[in-house]
Amino acid sequence: DEKWRAFRALVNTREALPASQAFLAAQDELLQGLIAEAGITRVSDIEPAPLDGRLSLWQGDITTLAADAIVNAANSGMTGCWQPLHGCIDNAIHTFAGIQLRLECARLMEEQGYPEPTGMAKVTSTFNLPSKRIIHTVGPIARGEASDLDRALLANCYTACLDTALEAGCESIALCCISTGVFGFPQDEAAHIA
Repeated sequence: DEKWRAFRALVNTREALPASQAFLAAQDELLQGLIAEAGITRVSDIEPAPLDGRLSLWQGDITTLAADAIVNAANSGMTGCWQPLHGCIDNAIHTFAGIQLRLECARLMEEQGYPEPTGMAKVTSTFNLPSKRIIHTVGPIARGEASDLDRALLANCYTACLDTALEAGCESIALCCISTGVFGFPQDEAAHIA
């Protein structure tokens, strides 16, 4: 546990820099082993919703879900949560994907030249995760009370994620509860928007 926490803290705070092949091999073996040990859930194994067979509700660890795409509720820097051992989805996805994800996101942001706007979406590789792609979106920061603009931006997040998944040829997408964690969007209201 102590070594894992130290590794996680390192991954959470490490600058987006290349690493040696030896480090990547050891990291990938560790992360893939932990994910396999936790148990991978395939989208096809999740029961469809009774009112609409195209949808399923699932509660679990998104880093263990084998879908064509999973959604990451990101911040505008798009390079992951920099707070060591923080419990947000952004931190979990970046941790279990491995340090390669932060490097890919940093390259995307450098090419873009400005922070990611709220309500948009970007797609990346997954590296060690069982999904095929990660779709990153920046939700509105509501701080406990959502405005009309916050509601519209959150709806844009979901639409942008679905459009990005479609453009990438995805047949399944796992959507998380965007903005309902540290960004403070009221959960019940966010669920209705989703």
